[in-house]
Amino acid sequence: MPTISVGRDRLFAALGKTYTQEEFEDLCFSFGIELDDVTTEKAIVRKEKHLEKEADEDEEIIYKIEIPANRYDLLCLEGLAQALRVFCGFQEIPTYILSDISKDAMLKMHVKPETSLIRPHVVCAVLRGLTFDKVRYNSFIDLQDKLHQNICRRRTLVAIGTHDLDKLEGPFTYEALPPSSINFTPLKQERSFRADELMEFYKSDLKLKKFLHIIEDSPVYPVIYDSKRTVLSLPPIINGAHSAITLDTKNVFIECTATDLTKAKIVLNTMVTAFAEYCENKFVIEPVEVISSDGKSHIYPDLSVYNMEVSLSYITGLIGVSLEAEEVTKFLNRMQLHAKQSTSDNKQCNFIVSVPPTRSDVLHPCDVMEDVAIAYGFNAIKDQAIVDNKGSKRLAASLTLLPLNELSDLIRKEVAMIGFTEVLTFILCSKKENFSMLNRKDDKSKAVIIGNPRSSDFEAVRTSLMPGILKTVAHNKDHPKPIKIFEVGDIAILDDNDVGAKNLRQLAALYCGANAGFEIIHGLVDKVMEKNGITFVSPGDKSGYYIERSDEPEFLAGRQARIIYKGKQVGTFGIVHPEVLVITEIVSS
Repeated sequence: MPTISVGRDRLFAALGKTYTQEEFEDLCFSFGIELDDVTTEKAIVRKEKHLEKEADEDEEIIYKIEIPANRYDLLCLEGLAQALRVFCGFQEIPTYILSDISKDAMLKMHVKPETSLIRPHVVCAVLRGLTFDKVRYNSFIDLQDKLHQNICRRRTLVAIGTHDLDKLEGPFTYEALPPSSINFTPLKQERSFRADELMEFYKSDLKLKKFLHIIEDSPVYPVIYDSKRTVLSLPPIINGAHSAITLDTKNVFIECTATDLTKAKIVLNTMVTAFAEYCENKFVIEPVEVISSDGKSHIYPDLSVYNMEVSLSYITGLIGVSLEAEEVTKFLNRMQLHAKQSTSDNKQCNFIVSVPPTRSDVLHPCDVMEDVAIAYGFNAIKDQAIVDNKGSKRLAASLTLLPLNELSDLIRKEVAMIGFTEVLTFILCSKKENFSMLNRKDDKSKAVIIGNPRSSDFEAVRTSLMPGILKTVAHNKDHPKPIKIFEVGDIAILDDNDVGAKNLRQLAALYCGANAGFEIIHGLVDKVMEKNGITFVSPGDKSGYYIERSDEPEFLAGRQARIIYKGKQVGTFGIVHPEVLVITEIVSS
């Protein structure tokens, strides 16, 4: 999940209350977020440079807070502080409105038809009378970076441009031109570049070179001009230097170009609602008219509130608690959702929940139920009977374990009782760990590969539990022998179903000692089968399970077996191949 860094004192000032670290941790837990780390900016630098210098007493305390990946409104101090103020009852839910100006007086963005070849959508808005200081300015820039990494998918879906409106003159045009036709001075540069020259120039830039692939092979590049043909931006690469915002900027023009219009609207709403509180007219945003190439006109941002009907029985039934309608209304208000009671034809109590533009994560009644559960407190939910809408008592269905999870827990208990220690490893791994480390070749037909992985350590979803437990032994090879570990967890493999992949639950166990331990693992297999009521039978008999010779590359030839149940292979076990032990660095070559 995303982590944001905010100054503790600045956050407490925004909340209007000071907390001890323990109190703030409790507040975060109650709200469904987590205080991940407490540090300072200088400490972060010292850690990066491996310095041993002691901390100064006057260093600003930085809170690193982990937030849900779909709560884009919490990606900056302003959004987080406002959400916590509403949650704690320090503030009413804000109402965002568009400034009252005529359509003729609105700034206009004209979209040329050529943009459909590269990046077809653009949405815009204006924040008037903004007051920046250094912290607010940094937060404004940081929010753009966070959104680019998150919902914008590294600018492939949406790219944000922010400009000093006082340095520009509307109306604006969004065009797509050949690279050789575009000339401008980019941000933080002092000379003008042609767009194709600029792409070459940024190939050595550590930050921007990772975005070049988005447009560099296109015959046309997207570009935004004002009425004087001043370039605002070359999305999704860089803004123009002419309209760069500074601490003195008062009026900010925001444009979001995109391949996904829905996400562009969410990004624009997130930007304007987070910083509208610093405007001269608080929570008022100036709209911009976007005129598409076919002449259709759209006004952005879209700050409309949409309503969703959710029944009281649905909420209480899934959470597993009995709540009055007034309580649910109070809990939803704490989560920035307006709720009004209504009664259906069958006299069932329903709520009309109004979802504001800040809460793009609320898409379904289950999201409303989740917010009620958060505000009620997960720790306060007990295993208890609830009264349904017919007046009868029952145990909440949500408190019953899924059969697969129940079986998994029973297996964990049995294997642990035999003397094995459970480990929990990452479900993501590198391609090397998934294949070559196990003497396997990647035939591209099995593994789910991660697109644009942030690290080479997390390139694929594991297709076996073996890489994880082998790495565990490699990192603990100095531990007293024998080492007996196991894991019960999910793997994923490609499939022809709707999602293209499926999860499978597996059990893996490892014995590492003075001898090979083949008979120990064999005995574990027999014990697990026995506990599941499956008997050992003769080969070919489909009433139980049996073992037969196998030929898996990760195991030693002649010292391995496959487990057959009802005619199908359900597992393998054997002595790990010496080459695998060397590759995983469990033993030296």
